[in-house]
This record gives sequence, structure tokens and C-alpha cells, in this order.
Amino acid sequence: MLMTIVSFVFVLGVLIFIHELGHFLVAKKVGIKVEKFSLGFPPNIFKRQYGETEYCIGMIPLGGYVKMAGENPDEESTGAADEFMSKSILQRAAVILAGPFMNYVLAVVIMISIYMIVGEAQTDPDRALIGAVSEEGPAQKAGIVDGDQIIAIDGEAIGGFSSMRDKINAVVTGPIEVTWLHEGDTVSAEIVTAIGEVPNMEGGIDSVGIIGIEEKAISFRRYGVGEAVGRGFTDTHRIVAVTASFVKQLVFGEVSTKMLGGPLFIAQQSGKVARRGFLYLMSFMALLSINLAVLNVLPIPVLDGGHLVFLGIEAVKRSPLSMKARMIAQQVGMVVLLGLIVFVTYNDILRLFGSN
Repeated sequence: MLMTIVSFVFVLGVLIFIHELGHFLVAKKVGIKVEKFSLGFPPNIFKRQYGETEYCIGMIPLGGYVKMAGENPDEESTGAADEFMSKSILQRAAVILAGPFMNYVLAVVIMISIYMIVGEAQTDPDRALIGAVSEEGPAQKAGIVDGDQIIAIDGEAIGGFSSMRDKINAVVTGPIEVTWLHEGDTVSAEIVTAIGEVPNMEGGIDSVGIIGIEEKAISFRRYGVGEAVGRGFTDTHRIVAVTASFVKQLVFGEVSTKMLGGPLFIAQQSGKVARRGFLYLMSFMALLSINLAVLNVLPIPVLDGGHLVFLGIEAVKRSPLSMKARMIAQQVGMVVLLGLIVFVTYNDILRLFGSN
């Protein structure tokens, strides 16, 4: 539980800080007065004034914000040169886009760093070599350990890890005969599979058989700067495309809304990947960073994408939306966002208690 909480706060804290830092740096660059930079929401555990900006750390780590002079629609603009609304449309658009862009940059940096420092795991395509074995799992209880090689399931020879996994997945809470090599000896045992859960495209959860093993990496191939950069950008763009495609499918009803996850899901997954190692946690952070970037540019008021819509309307009509129109849009957007948060939290609770 402690690792889950720490991992959740670390992952979310980094993502939010990077996002808000983007807004902050570009706002300062174009001459906008930043009144407050907050990581998390009140009540505050830290608050300090440096120059014109008050810096805060809140106890609720579910977001953050940069408060710029003249930005909020319920504030009367004075027309001062350092106010948000006094800047050009392009300057304001740059400030808004800077948050999602920084999340994209963070993902790219993480991907590149993994390829350069750790490298890409290399596995044996022809042998089912065992790496990590889950504690108290069926495999461990049967005596399978790191470094063993599974050679047959129910008397049928298998090749690589994926073919072995398919055979195990097909038997849910049932007995299978597993044959493996251990330090040169051939060992066989009947193992009763446990239940594993994988999401499907309908939003439900499919049950599969598992015995608690992972594939072993026989080596790691580290890349030079040039190739690591190329692979980092390629991986990031692929995840962006997959995320955007999922959002489109969600909007058009092609996938179930049950596939959406919220804070509880993120916390749960953060703990799981953290237990597997820091490398897995960083990969998970890169994935979440891209998700945050894509979701923030959706045209929903109160999100960055909603503000970009306001700027687009202003560019067309050559004048800003009225204060009343902006306030109404912000209120509608807040209702939509709160409704979404409630819905995904409900999904998280159903997952937590094993409901579909």
C-alpha cells in the first residue's frame, strides 16, 4: 500500500509539474504576470511568495494550475500589458499549448533515456525462458524458478514464450501438465492455473489462465544517441496515435466507456509497475504523459483544448467572447469534467471489487 501511494504521488506529481511548468515558462516568456503556481489543490502544505508569483503545494495531488493575471472570465480585465487577455492570439495559444507539449516532450525524453541507458530487452524467440516468478503463485509453488525453461504443456512441445502463454491462458483455474528444464534436469508437475484478467474492446474483462511467470530477457541492447532519439520519437508518436484513435472510438461508441480509468486505476497500476522496477514505472509515466497531453487538447472548456476553441472563435469574429459567454462555457465544461471524474472513479471501484 505504501509503495502504491508513493508511486502514485510521484508519477502524478511529475506529470502535473511538467504540464504546469510549460504554461508557466511560456507565460513568463511572453510577458504575462503569473500570480500563482500550484502543484496540487488546497489545503496547502507549502506556500511561499517569490517575486510576483506565489508558489504552492497542495495536499490533494490530483491536478495543479497556473493563475495568470486577467485570465479568469470572472475577473474584470484592466487592459494592463502583463495580462493574459492583453497578449496576441498567437501568444496566448502558445501559452495554452505549452502544457500538453511539455508532457509530449517528457514522454520523448523518457523513451530516449530508456533506449540509451537501459536498452531494449532481447528475448529468445525459440525458447520459453522464465524470468520473474510471482511470489506464492502457481509456478513458484510447483518449483519453477528464474532461469528455468518450459518445454512442454500437457505433453505437447512448445517453442517460444508466446506459444506457451497461449496454451496456459486457454485453461482458467484448471490443471495443466507443465514440463520444464531446471539446471539440466527435466521436471514435470501438474499446476492449477490462477485467474488473470485482461480488458477487452467491449469494456469488459476477460479471464485467462496464468501461473505467475514472466519472460526472461537474455540481454539488453543499448543504442547510441542517434538511434535512441529515432526510436524514442517513433514510440512516442505510436502511443499518441493509439491514444487519439481510442478517443475517437470512444466518442463514436466503437469501444465501451468501461475501458476508461481514473485516479484509483492510475494509483493501482502505479503500484504494480513500481514493484516490477523503476524502468517499468518510467515507461508507465511516459504512457500517462502522452495520455495527459492528448486529453488536454480535447475541445472541452476548462481544458487547454477548450481555451484554444475560444481563441479560434476570437480569431474569426475579431473580438474575444463576452465575459458572460466565457463564464457559461467554463461552468458547462466544469460540469462535464466533474461528471467524467465521477464516472471513471465509478469504473475504478467496479474494477477494484472485480465487477464488470
